[in-house]
Parts: sequence; structure tokens; C-alpha cells
Amino acid sequence: MPASATKSLRVAVLADSDTRWKWGALTASRVCPADTEIHLDGYLLRGRATPTPRQLREVGVGADSLREVTALEFLRAMEGARGDGARDAGARDEKPYDVLVLALVGGGVQAMLHGLGRLWRDRAERPVVVTGYVGVVYEKLADGLLLRHGADLVLANSRQDAERFRAVYEGVGADPAAVTEVALPFLGGAAYAGERDPYTVVFAAQPSVPDSRKDRTYLLDRLIRHARLHPGREVLLKLRSRPGEHTTHIEELPYQKLVQRADPPPNFRLVYGHMGDVLDRTDLLVTVSSTAALESLHRRIPTVVLTDLGVREALGNHHFVGSGCLASWDQLDAGHRPVPDPEWVARQGVAADGGYDTAFDEAGKRIAALLARPGGLPPLAPYYTPATAPGYLPGILARHHLAPDGTPLPGAPAADRPPGPVRQVVRRAARGAYRHGVQRVAPVIRRMGEL
Repeated sequence: MPASATKSLRVAVLADSDTRWKWGALTASRVCPADTEIHLDGYLLRGRATPTPRQLREVGVGADSLREVTALEFLRAMEGARGDGARDAGARDEKPYDVLVLALVGGGVQAMLHGLGRLWRDRAERPVVVTGYVGVVYEKLADGLLLRHGADLVLANSRQDAERFRAVYEGVGADPAAVTEVALPFLGGAAYAGERDPYTVVFAAQPSVPDSRKDRTYLLDRLIRHARLHPGREVLLKLRSRPGEHTTHIEELPYQKLVQRADPPPNFRLVYGHMGDVLDRTDLLVTVSSTAALESLHRRIPTVVLTDLGVREALGNHHFVGSGCLASWDQLDAGHRPVPDPEWVARQGVAADGGYDTAFDEAGKRIAALLARPGGLPPLAPYYTPATAPGYLPGILARHHLAPDGTPLPGAPAADRPPGPVRQVVRRAARGAYRHGVQRVAPVIRRMGEL
């Protein structure tokens, strides 16, 4: 196709953590047609989990432009979006983005839907708004879904999730038409070809599961014990972030600190980096409930979801009931290898049988149809409004300095004033103080309360 005939789309992604940036940027590339040239502008919502440069490098997903913003700064950018990450007073009448991906927690999505709805209420053209979940949905199903209602597409990462999402929306009288079945956008990599030398066991740690010192110490001890029992194996503890960094969830007790009190053998070590690179050398993936289990299953790598701490909703491993992957450390130490149930795996959208290649086709068709809709798109219409949730919605919006009607609250930080050097230093100091409080002060206070 001649370059002049190449289709192009302007896409913006707003994300609030490293994992959601990865999900949002990869989703944007997956849902757009293969013959489309994409101009991607990334916006990182300023907060406790704003990714560091190191985390962004580890994610390995780039953009044509990338900058950190507050919620109000982002809304100001969308008011005058030109598709190049720039904004100024003269940009107000320029054509907006074609697609906007909101890769945020539910409350952040809801705030943006109301803020954007106010900005675009008199606009003939607006972007197609897409949102969804970064991984396994094992808690706050109704709460998270209703906070995401109002987007043009609410992506479900599997057939099972699509059915659950529609049932929730229909159950409260909300329109379920936005629910669109896709798959996790970061699945891929070479299929497992058999045991390597050395045989490598990887434990995929999670920032908040489990959350107690006792349980996390237990899991670390069992991993170290497995390394001692099998000195010919390489046993890796895969960590999501370094001390002082945050990802999607707060980590109060990093394994890096717990391992300092242990005495691991030489074949045990900590690893960071892209999960896909680690899976390239994995012979057995072990976790409590990490989405890494789905990545591993997609590659047909032997995968274990631990039952040592019980099969409980609080741990998220209840999601894997019926998977055939549940097992304990005692079983693993003795050589047991679970065999996944093919029907369960297929319902999760992770089967590496060719179906994944077309998993995003329906979403792409829906986006194309919405962009070609005569007369433009209808106004954004979230389920939650000041009429349907007067005791809940105002608090959600206020966290992002928005009033119930989507306008900035009085006294909110100026959205059009770029942060000067002093403000930047103060922000970094405040973020560091917050992380110090979460990882050092809070655990001490909690232990004192238990005396």
C-alpha cells in the first residue's frame, strides 16, 4: 500500500502505574488494525504508583510522547488535544484523538468519564473511549465494573469475564453493550519446548498477596527450602519492583527485606526485568495468584497456583478453581506437576492454539464502526450520576479535584500551570515520604497495635 494511502490513528493512553501503562499501550496497539499507523501519546497520572524511569524501561513499551500529569492537567490536554501530546490556547479547535485508553483503577476511570463528559458534551467529534482490567478480576467485581461503565468499550480479557461483566451490568439495569471480549494484550513468546539445564523454578511474587509478614515469610522459607532440596535447580524469586517503588498495589513488606534475614543457598536468587524474558528460561512457574500464571499457561509452561495458605478470595487463587493448577509446596517438593484443564484454559483466553491471533479483531471492528458513525458519537453516559449514586460519586470525583458535575473543584491545583523546579522537588519529596511511610512506618505501627 502506498504511504499516502496508509491509515493513521491518533491514540492517547492515560495510566496510573507501570503495569497499567503496559496494558494500556499494548491494548492500543492490539485493537487498532494491522494496516494502521498509530501515533501514541502517553500520559502518566501523578500519584503514589507513578512509574519511575527504571520501571518504564523494564516494561519495554514506548510511545511517541510520554509525560506525567494530574487529572486536571490531563483534562486540559484533552480539551485542546492535537494528537501530538502538545496543548496550548490555540489547540482548542483541533481534531481530537481517535481513541483514548483509560488504564486506571475504577475510581480514576469514573472521574475521567465525568470530566471528559463535561468537556465533550457539545462536541460533534470525540475519541472512542476504551477501558478494562490489567489482569485477573478476582475482587470488587461489581464495584470496579460500575465505575468503568460509560466507556464506549469495556474490555474483558476472556470469555468468562465477558459473561460476568454483562451479567453485572444487566443486573443493575445498565447497558451491557460496551462489554467486548478480548484477551490480555501482553501474552506471547515462544511455547515451552521442554526442560532446560539447569531446570529453573520461578516464583512470581505479588506486591499485596499475601499481605502479612507471617505469610510472606512462610512463602519465602518454602522457596528457599525447595532450592536446598534441589541443588541442581536454579530457583528464582521474580520481583515486580525495587524498594521505594510502587506498582499497581502497595507493597508494605518487600521480599528484598525479608530475604536479608534468611540464608539462601547459592542456587537461589532475586531477579527483576520483563516477565516475558524470565519465562523464556522457566521450567516451572509458581505463584499465589499472579497474572503471570496466565502468561505461563499461554506458553504451555508447567504452572502451579499455591494452596499452602488456603484457596481464598482474599488471595485471589480462588479464580483458578477448576484450572488443574492448584498444588502445595509439599507436592512440588515431591515432584508433582499439575496438568491444566484445557477447557478452563480456553475460557481464560490464554490458549496458544492460534485463537489469540484474532482475539482483538472484534474490538477493532467496533472501534472502526464507532469512528465511522454518522454524526459522531453520543455523549458519555456513566451508570453513576448525582441521581443514581449521590452518596458515592462525589467522593470518587473529589479525589481527582472534580465536582459532581465534572468541573474542577474550587481551590483545585491550576491545570494549565506547568510545575516549576520547586514544585517538582516538593512532589518528589512527598512521594518519597509517602513510600517511606507505607513500607517502614505503617508496618511498625501495625505491629505495635498487635501487642
